[in-house]
Amino acid sequence: MARLRHTGLLRLSRLKEASRSELEWCVHPSGFFRQKVSTIQNLLAWLDGTCAGSLSVMFARPLAQLRCDLLQIRGLGPETVDAILLYAGRKPFFVADAYTRRVLARHQLVPDRASYSKVQEFLHQSLPPDAGLFNEYHALLVEVGKSWCRKAEPRCEECPLREFLPAREVASDAPRVSNSEIHER
Repeated sequence: MARLRHTGLLRLSRLKEASRSELEWCVHPSGFFRQKVSTIQNLLAWLDGTCAGSLSVMFARPLAQLRCDLLQIRGLGPETVDAILLYAGRKPFFVADAYTRRVLARHQLVPDRASYSKVQEFLHQSLPPDAGLFNEYHALLVEVGKSWCRKAEPRCEECPLREFLPAREVASDAPRVSNSEIHER
């Protein structure tokens, strides 16, 4: 992101003018840079062909159809599409990434191996459809996932959500909250 920002490529008009090598240099630190550049170019071609090159036109489309259309673009999957909708379009689609799924599963709110779509469905049913709320909630879950609810060596004893963990997850004398109480909150 820093390289894209530094070169002015976070502006759509500038992004459309960028050469492949310029894009590759910007995206290189994130890994799989050639695939990502192809995906960016596929999205830009779709945007030009379908929405007259306008993000405003794109985000004015019916959301369910827009999401389906974006998922048809080679290189875009559900998580990326939902991130575009939430963060760029300010549309209420929760990004149910690996951090989100892990935190919710460890709190027994979703099954351990719940799919992206099942976790997103749970969140959409549990929260009001508010893009600002989804943005904040997702950011908090990512922070918990990175700092405490790690895939390997979770730090449950130090976690700010520790009091909400099911009793089997953390052995201690601290009071626990049942799943039904969690859902009531």
